[in-house]
Amino acid sequence: MSQLANQIAVVTGAGRGIGRAIALKYAQAGAAVVVVSRTQENSEKVAAEIRALGRQAWAHAVDVAEATAVNAAAEKILADCGKVDVLVNNAGVTRDGLLMRMSDADWDTVLNTNLKGAFLVTKAFSRAMIKARTGRIINISSVIGLIGNAGQCNYAASKAGLIGFTQSAAKELAGRGITVNVIAPGFIQTDMTSELKEDMKTALLKQIPLGSFGEAEDIASAALYLASPGARYVTGQVLTVDGGMVM
Repeated sequence: MSQLANQIAVVTGAGRGIGRAIALKYAQAGAAVVVVSRTQENSEKVAAEIRALGRQAWAHAVDVAEATAVNAAAEKILADCGKVDVLVNNAGVTRDGLLMRMSDADWDTVLNTNLKGAFLVTKAFSRAMIKARTGRIINISSVIGLIGNAGQCNYAASKAGLIGFTQSAAKELAGRGITVNVIAPGFIQTDMTSELKEDMKTALLKQIPLGSFGEAEDIASAALYLASPGARYVTGQVLTVDGGMVM
């Protein structure tokens, strides 16, 4: 039997990369999926891929940093789907730069999307989960939130904050049968890492015991586990998927 049969999953930042991989993995496991990304075009594209697998899919364009947009989308999703069983907060951006040169706008953009966005989306759907007394919330952080990185003070702060947010929400929601966990990916082959120069890639690989970058599929598999019946007793945990980089 499919692990996520008869379940509804909402995945933010699902238009490409890790979010897309998670959305497709959930569909393959039997879930109907709500695809959320910043653009309708990307959302529709991934929703079409899910429908091609024989699963239901809905596409929404939402800026997760905007409370009004998030609340309106959540209301529409719950009206259309009737429930949400799994929520993945994956939407994220980078605006890299050295601390002394970083603009207020670049700080705010990253914190508002990566951290405030997860807060707004979780808040919008948690009431329905609480009422149902069940649910899985999975936040996508980063190893950078654990170890920091020069030129990424804003990104590191947002991802570290997401870990604290996850653990606090896990304690608040556990009594209602809702688990909240966080995945901290290492360096994954995505559009973001494809922009790295070869000498930087070589230096990074030396820090990874398994000797290779991860793939979006690796994160999707971890997200499937945390959403599956096998993880019913796991909450408030940080699962690093990084080839051993920060062991």
